[in-house]
Amino acid sequence: MDIANLTLAAAHAMLQSRETTAVELVEAALERIRTYDDLGAFLAVDAKGALEQARAADRQIQSGSAGPLAGLPLAIKDVLCTRGLPTTCGSRMLESWTPPYDATAVARLREAGAVILGKTNMDEFAMGSSNENSAFHPA
Repeated sequence: MDIANLTLAAAHAMLQSRETTAVELVEAALERIRTYDDLGAFLAVDAKGALEQARAADRQIQSGSAGPLAGLPLAIKDVLCTRGLPTTCGSRMLESWTPPYDATAVARLREAGAVILGKTNMDEFAMGSSNENSAFHPA
């Protein structure tokens, strides 16, 4: 079974039954991102931070204090602020901006234990639907 292809529900069940670990899920997701990087799906990947979050999630799962999304790897659309990761909204105008805070949605995902892998590409300022209008490259 390729754990990179699991649904979130299946990954959650495997984490709870200890059939896999958050670190294994994150490593599989990061490998998948590297394999398909030429598609331009991600604008930023935080491999080091994601692995740190995964190790923390594994400790919480082991201790029984894990949140409902503990250890599940997720990507965040680049329109949402993520503390410590660039948030460009798909625009060169913001390419050097790294917010000092999380958007409320991201903060809630983190509080629930989700592991943030990185930021996904998008049409500039979310003004489109083709994913061809990112300032960086088509997604």
